[in-house]
Amino acid sequence: MLELAIEASQVASRELLRLFRRPMDISSKGLRDIQTEADLAAENAVVDLLRQRTPEAAIITEEDPRTPRVEPEQLAWYIDPLDGTTNYARGLPGFSVSIAAARNGIPQCAVVYDPLLALTFSAERGQGAFLNGERLRVSPTERLQDALVLLDWPREPLPRQAMADMLRSIAPDVDAVRSRGSAAFGMCAVAAGWADAYFQLTLQPWDVAAGSLIAEEAGGKVTDLAGQASALTKPDWLVSNGRLHEAVLAYSPRFAASP
Repeated sequence: MLELAIEASQVASRELLRLFRRPMDISSKGLRDIQTEADLAAENAVVDLLRQRTPEAAIITEEDPRTPRVEPEQLAWYIDPLDGTTNYARGLPGFSVSIAAARNGIPQCAVVYDPLLALTFSAERGQGAFLNGERLRVSPTERLQDALVLLDWPREPLPRQAMADMLRSIAPDVDAVRSRGSAAFGMCAVAAGWADAYFQLTLQPWDVAAGSLIAEEAGGKVTDLAGQASALTKPDWLVSNGRLHEAVLAYSPRFAASP
């Protein structure tokens, strides 16, 4: 499955690179939520490949509003063919392809690929995480004042305000804060030790399935923003190097607590 996921990420990336910084159709799916023809081209290429190779699998993607029923023990693919669509549509480097295979809602293998930098983050459950074949480890950072923290912005006003409140609280106490616009890449940055924590309040299963497994397999800690066990159905996520997890949770807004 991992080899197939890597192949699928390359298939999607070819479509993204073909259309990058070219005139394209852009449509709105809702508030601060756009779709480009590159999203659709990359998704179609991936779905065609996965349906051919794994016809028994359920396929859950960002661009298809239909969510298939997933039976117990059934293989399920979670696909974000273009994570960072706003960056992509504006010609700004900073987007990725995210693909994970899961059973019973638990990711088993994952790939996040940055087409512009040719970075392949990958993991299999229990086998560690890797970047272009080199094993990944989270950072050893222990003090919040030394931490580089990543976040991304929710689309809706209420969670966006909650994120702004959390940022206002934590920013004076950390070394730096960055927003990259790709949740999958943010989680992988924690896995690689480039950043120490990543959080967001309104993520979807295809946003997190791959990146969360890669972070876990690199030694990171993954929970919701109430400190409870993460699940693909939860919207709020905190991924950290583990050492700083409780310190970051102390800044969590009450909005983030999952029901």
